[in-house]
Parts: sequence; structure tokens; C-alpha cells
Amino acid sequence: MQAIQKSDITAVILAGGQGRRMGGQDKGLIEFHGKPIIELLIEKLIRQNIKITINANRNQTTYQQYGYPVISDQLADFQGPLAGFAAAMQAVETDFILTLPCDGPLLVNHFVDAFIEAQSRNGAAICVADDGERLQPVYALIRIDLLDDLQLFLQSGDRKIDRWYARHDFTRVDFTKQKNMFANINKPEDHTTLLEAIKL
Repeated sequence: MQAIQKSDITAVILAGGQGRRMGGQDKGLIEFHGKPIIELLIEKLIRQNIKITINANRNQTTYQQYGYPVISDQLADFQGPLAGFAAAMQAVETDFILTLPCDGPLLVNHFVDAFIEAQSRNGAAICVADDGERLQPVYALIRIDLLDDLQLFLQSGDRKIDRWYARHDFTRVDFTKQKNMFANINKPEDHTTLLEAIKL
């Protein structure tokens, strides 16, 4: 089995939510240690030498200033991460997308390589991060040829990531030793806690 390459993958930063628990703030633009989280993620992905696309449903002009493609969901009214997956799968030119949320600033340096290794081991169409206790479903490597199935799933009215994954064989990507990576900023108190705990 031929191993996939970084050139086969586009990293998609998911910044398409409403930020309801953050009072409607666009979480990708929240500052963390002096920089917007989106900027921190882009810097970390650049170091991992991978194509980047941003999924955003508002503040698109601001996101475009970073110089990467910005795509919006085709489904209206903030339908969740799967809508972002589908939009990205239609827009990119690579065989895979590698998704990550805009509100998790602690991305590890081997993030991309871990997914490539897992996928190359068994050829899985979907690889999902596992923190040792549970799946972290928005951190996922997904083959583009699943788009038709995802669109059918969305057309049925379902929006649950775990239910869509269950339609397919998927493999887990072990991040047990990097569990902190999944700390995210969902609520104002999360922002404060992370700032106090983490020194970048």
C-alpha cells in the first residue's frame, strides 16, 4: 500500500461556528498570548508544510487577509462541522482533508504526520483523533471520495459527526500523550484557564 504524502492533504481550519457560548465571538479571531488563534494555527501548520484552507461563515474578509482560501458552508444557518467538511471537500483539489477546530490553540508539531502514519498503516478512508479516553471527532483526516455519502447524510437532516463516522470503517489516531492539544476555548472561563496554564 502506497503511503499518502502531505501533498495529498489540505488542512481545513473550521471557523464556521456561531460562538454562542462565547457570547457570539468568532473564536478563530480571539487572541491567545497576543495573537488570534487562527494565526497561531496557521503558523503551526506552515511548519508542518501542508496546504491550508479556512472554513468561515462570517468575517471572511478578515480571514482572507491571511492569504489562504476561505470557503463558506453551502448549508445556511450554521449547520455544524459536517457542513464545513462538505464545503471543504467540494473546494479542495487534494485527495484528503485534515480538519481541526479554530478554538484549539495547542496544536502539536507532529499533528499532520500522526494522521499520515495512521492512514498509511491500513488505508482508512477516515482517521479520527483519540485522546486515550474518547474520540476528538473534529480532528480528522477524511478522503474526498466520501463527499457524496456525506451530502446524502446531510440531506437526511442528520448533523451528528459520530453517526456519519459510524457509516464507515475508520481508524483512530493515538494522541494519548498529547491530550492537552484538545483543550479548547468554548467559554470565557476556558480562555482564562488556558492563558494561565499554558506558556507558548
